[in-house]
This record gives sequence, C-alpha cells and structure tokens, in this order.
Amino acid sequence: MVNALRGVNLTLYQAEFVVITGPSGSGKTTLLNIIGTLDKPSSGKVSIDGEDITGMKDGQLTKLRRYKIGFVFQFHNLIPVLTAQENVELPLLTAGVKSKAAQERASLMLERVGLKERLTHLPDELSGGEQQRVAIARALANHPKIILADEPTGDLDTKTGTEVVQIMYEAAKKENASVLVVTHDPVVADRAEKLFEMRDGMITKGPQQRLRESYRLRAIEPVPPEPARSLSQPN
Repeated sequence: MVNALRGVNLTLYQAEFVVITGPSGSGKTTLLNIIGTLDKPSSGKVSIDGEDITGMKDGQLTKLRRYKIGFVFQFHNLIPVLTAQENVELPLLTAGVKSKAAQERASLMLERVGLKERLTHLPDELSGGEQQRVAIARALANHPKIILADEPTGDLDTKTGTEVVQIMYEAAKKENASVLVVTHDPVVADRAEKLFEMRDGMITKGPQQRLRESYRLRAIEPVPPEPARSLSQPN
C-alpha cells in the first residue's frame, strides 16, 4: 500500500492566500482532492467550517462542494457553447439561485476579474488568461469559503500568469474566501501569505509551524487569538 499523504497537519484560516509547492508526485493534488471532497482519506480527519466531513455521504459532500468550495484548474474547464456570463451563472442556477439574481451575480464577478466587456463572448473568443479569469469568477460565484486552485497558471505565460494570480488574490479577498493553491510556479509562490513545501506526501517546510504525526485537514476554523480565521485541515 502506498500512502499518498503522510502526517499532514494543515489549517487554512479565513481570507488567507496559501500556496503549496513541491515536485510532481509529492501529494499536492491528492491534498487538494481530499480538502475538496473529491477523494476520501483512508485515515485521519478532515474538517470544513468546523464540520467533520470524513463520514459524510456522497449527497452531503456534493452539497458541501456546491456551497462552500470553489475550484480553479489549469485548463479552465469552461463549457464551450456557453458565454462567459453563462459559464459563471451555471453553478448559481444549479444551486437554486433565480435566473435574474444569477445573471447579476455573474456580471458582478466578471467585472471584478476585469471582464466587464466580455460577458457575451464564448470561451474560444477569449485569450487563455481571460478564460482563466472566467474560471476564477465561476469559482467565487456561490460565495464559497475555500477556493482550491491546481496549477492555475500552468498553461499561461509569465506576464499573464502574474496578472491572473493578482486577480484571484484580490477577488478572493473581496469575497472573504480563503485560497489554497498548489503549483510549481514561483510567480504564484511569491504572492503567498503562507508558503508550504511538500515532498513524499509530507509537508516538509512551513511558516514557523511544528509538524505533528497526525493526518489532519481543518477548513474554516474560528478566528484564532492572533491574526486570521481558519479555513482548512486531514488528522
């Protein structure tokens, strides 16, 4: 049996921009998938917004993802036959938001990522950077607690990647959402408020943090005595 993650203990506080770097195969994407409820840990505990999710059923996890977690991927995953605004509206409509309110929210989010003039454009009429901005707007549409981003600049040139990271940072701050990014990109790492490194399934470097032998992910914790509010952690 191969353990993709070993002894991970991570807490993500509200409105933080946290970056995890590390070589391919170090466990970064597995960590995101577990926090995002796409995979289940074989042992340990994962809490999101103070709620233990490790024993939840599939229907409960789907609802949690819909309302509390936003995803940004390397390859955008936009629906090609929908406009930018319609792509952002989709998760809102799926969550039961009325059409007019979904349109207004989608327009606001696209304006925040600098695409006010691109609402009616289809994905193939947008640049790679613009498509990623749409993906960021879509991820933030339902007021999630956490944004999970897997190599969000991996398909972009350096200049565009820098712009996208700044936009994601600013948009998430306005929404009071926490962001957890896994990346190889030093541009993203430079923007981190907290920077971790993973190797062989373990967090090997962290910001003044003593590692423990537990496997724990805690998401969205109450505000600690000093700065910040918590948003992610496996036990």
